[in-house]
Amino acid sequence: MADLDQIWSDYGQALRGFLRARVSNPDDVEDLLQEIMIRTHRNLPELRQDIKLRAWIYQIARNVVIDHYRASGRGRDLQADDLWYQEPDPATARDELADCIAPMVRALPPEYAEVLTAVDLEGQAQKEYAAARGVPYSTLKSQVQSGRKQLRSLFENCCRFSFDTRGGVSDYERKSDGCKKC
Repeated sequence: MADLDQIWSDYGQALRGFLRARVSNPDDVEDLLQEIMIRTHRNLPELRQDIKLRAWIYQIARNVVIDHYRASGRGRDLQADDLWYQEPDPATARDELADCIAPMVRALPPEYAEVLTAVDLEGQAQKEYAAARGVPYSTLKSQVQSGRKQLRSLFENCCRFSFDTRGGVSDYERKSDGCKKC
């Protein structure tokens, strides 16, 4: 089980950025960051081993932001800056899902896992990879596309996705049966 200092070292700056994207007042950002730390500390002993720490922390952060806006709306007139909250940030959804990519790739058949690891995770050029393996470039391109299709299928078996107007993931929700790959 992770300790609070390690969690804060790993996620503190990213959480600050997450809050800055949702809250206009810098003082509120710092207050909310402290609230996230308090809730994390308070709930850390109940953290189940099968829950991903990063997703859990960001769920706490989302709840803190929602609570902040609910509280600020009670008993006073709201100003335009008070309504700066944006539902969900695509970068955040991508960041949260990033931890799942490598385990999902490893769950693919070996020939697809190897090519996607080299091309998509390590950034090796497809032409270089094909030449090094003595595989025709067109064959490799087909393998990459097939591997990506299978990878997408694995993700869709685990989660429901919402997409923005450009087709990027804007939010996701784990399916009730869960996913053991990440």
